[in-house]
Amino acid sequence: MRDFTSKTYISLIEAINNAGYCFQTVEEFLVKPAKKVVVLRHDSDIWPGHDLKIARIENSYNVKATYYFRIPHTFKIEIISKIKNLGHEIGYHYENLADTKGNYSKAIKSFGQKLEKLRQIYPVKTVVMHGRPLSKWDSRKLWDKYSLKDFGLIGEPYLSIDYNAVFYLTDNGSRWDGERMSIRDTVNSNFDYSFRTTFQLIEAFKNGKLPNQIIINAHAARWNDNLGIWVYRYFLQKAKNIAKYFLKLFFH
Repeated sequence: MRDFTSKTYISLIEAINNAGYCFQTVEEFLVKPAKKVVVLRHDSDIWPGHDLKIARIENSYNVKATYYFRIPHTFKIEIISKIKNLGHEIGYHYENLADTKGNYSKAIKSFGQKLEKLRQIYPVKTVVMHGRPLSKWDSRKLWDKYSLKDFGLIGEPYLSIDYNAVFYLTDNGSRWDGERMSIRDTVNSNFDYSFRTTFQLIEAFKNGKLPNQIIINAHAARWNDNLGIWVYRYFLQKAKNIAKYFLKLFFH
């Protein structure tokens, strides 16, 4: 069986359910975290139609997740509205400091404008940084100078969660152990788990070997049923992983 397909994602959802975890959105988790919970976070970097497909799968299992959209790259009103109507949380996947090449005043102005654009569809309460590996600017640095609260926001997953208490998993690089190739999609954590494939992760859920509070960052565009697109993404991701490894080694 191929990894990173809809069928594999369904198997993951079922394994989480069967292991006794509940699901919360990022907003729900920040407000009142459940004791045994998985938070599904989806960063919509490209191909927002894939987010809608994953959102429908989750809805069929009565699962709520959080979807973060880039503006303008994945800002498709019809798609975002459909995902909202399925009961999911919507947030802003911001990259304003990278967009403005480090100009803080322009970046925060752009942040506010784009946030309000998204709020015309959904009352956004959480946002998360888009990594932009080719940029030297980390947009999270905005919050060294400005405040999330000034925008009516309750949190940013990279900044508002203690990852020594909450286990973080990301499919960055189309693998679950891609820390060496990830420029910014990383967290400081004392957890010592390593999974290469989704099938290994599913087995860990089945065997009860995982912590009680988990955040999973799954990029919907990585999960493809079309064999041609899957093969294209597979080899493209291998090349990108090599490039990001050397970028991280020499420039970050």
